[in-house]
Amino acid sequence: MDSGTRKGPVFSVLREKAAPKENGRCFRISKQGHQLNEEIRDKEVRLVSAEGEQLGIMSAREALEKAIEQGLDLVKISPNATPPVCKLMDYGKYKFEQQKREKEARKNQHVVEIKEVRMSPGIDVNDFNVKLRNAQKFLAEGNRVKVTVRFRGREMAHTDIGKGLLLKFAEQCAEVATTEKDPKLDGRHMTMFLSPKAAKEQKK
Repeated sequence: MDSGTRKGPVFSVLREKAAPKENGRCFRISKQGHQLNEEIRDKEVRLVSAEGEQLGIMSAREALEKAIEQGLDLVKISPNATPPVCKLMDYGKYKFEQQKREKEARKNQHVVEIKEVRMSPGIDVNDFNVKLRNAQKFLAEGNRVKVTVRFRGREMAHTDIGKGLLLKFAEQCAEVATTEKDPKLDGRHMTMFLSPKAAKEQKK
């Protein structure tokens, strides 16, 4: 058979072996449960055109012949219907568009991260402001922020200083954040969690 001149459907056997082509018709495709072309062996199927037009009930062989005539694939889209519903389509293009939409959806999906800002009880004003700006940036991006004060040696005798520092930090972030968890001492660390405010809350 001269495969170079045939422009029929992409059969499942060819899908496993064929190399990619520019027209998107011959490349490996994950069928994800769809039956294609010669895999469809039902006695009768209800056929839908590529444009969505009802073409009636016919044998699977006749439906496949129509797909071959139009250079399309025969795809079973409703296997549980009586009779099963099949559609004429460019399955390679369909899968490509589906993967493109899924990729775009993943790209637009924001994953909330927990960013950490660390300080010491004796932090100076400039360093405090730098930490504050970083936290505000993280919150504006929609991330949660864990603010930690670490106590060393004798600083453990003055944990109230660290608590005051955290409360001041939360106050400075009040326009863009709410305090999710109040300052809590755990060993030599005192932590506080801030969550970003919704856009509507920030405008109030």
